[in-house]
Amino acid sequence: MDHVISLIRDIPDFPKPGIVFKDITPVLGDANAFASVIDAFQSKLEGDAVHRVVGIEARGFIFGAALAQRLGVGFVPVRKPGKLPSNIDRITYDLEYGTDALEMHKDALNSSERVLIVDDLLATGGTAEATASLVRKQGAEVAAFGFVLELGFLRGRARLNSDRVISLVTF
Repeated sequence: MDHVISLIRDIPDFPKPGIVFKDITPVLGDANAFASVIDAFQSKLEGDAVHRVVGIEARGFIFGAALAQRLGVGFVPVRKPGKLPSNIDRITYDLEYGTDALEMHKDALNSSERVLIVDDLLATGGTAEATASLVRKQGAEVAAFGFVLELGFLRGRARLNSDRVISLVTF
């Protein structure tokens, strides 16, 4: 993970003053670093029964889709409002710099499925917690959460109320 960490850059005052954004786009641009991330997730999930990967818009799509393909399971996108064409479940939630909403197709999951929720970053946990609510609303089980980065000082892990939170890098 040292190479991955070396590629993560700080962007001050984004998306608003006082926030230091951890930019992972250089990791995506480096084939070896990207492969290392997917390899690390796969290794940490060894032996876990996961039936679907749920990726949170937008960077969770990138890591989640690649990981779903690697695991041989389906991928489900969780999107910002107005992006999905069929009947949806919706949740509104608070995040560290405002409020937002997420949507998922109503028929995306079923009650027999164990789901891995993937995103690039765990900060306060609001987005991941909201996604877990959407997953549970459809009767599926949250098997684990997976994040490339975790900002440990914001304690989002505690908010997720799960004993299976995978973070590859913690700041």
